[in-house]
Amino acid sequence: MTSMTPFLMFQGGKGEEALDFYVKTLPDSRIVGIDRFGAGEQGSEGTIKRARAIIAGQPVMVHDSFIRHGFDFTPSFSFFVECGDAAEIDGLFTALGEGGGVLMPLDNYGFSRRFGWVNDRFGVSWQINLA
Repeated sequence: MTSMTPFLMFQGGKGEEALDFYVKTLPDSRIVGIDRFGAGEQGSEGTIKRARAIIAGQPVMVHDSFIRHGFDFTPSFSFFVECGDAAEIDGLFTALGEGGGVLMPLDNYGFSRRFGWVNDRFGVSWQINLA
């Protein structure tokens, strides 16, 4: 069977910190398993070779790249999160945006009565919408 899973490649060994943050911040999130680089392997020992997680109900894979790339995450790929109430959207927008950057502040943009877009401190982009 063919399947597709979002794959987040972090640089500088930040994958596990990001996963821990997402699990703590987003409901219905958990780490399913982590395979780590061992001594003598290409990646720094203990960093993530491949992790599987559920983030807000969505299966996601994570990797700490051992190759330094001239690129990182871009807002052209983002996670779109539907929130059930104003308190949830305000809390997620604040938590995910802390240490990152606001691309669109929470507001009524016509297509949604309450929507915002942020990059988190790890560079991952999140569109937060009030359902």
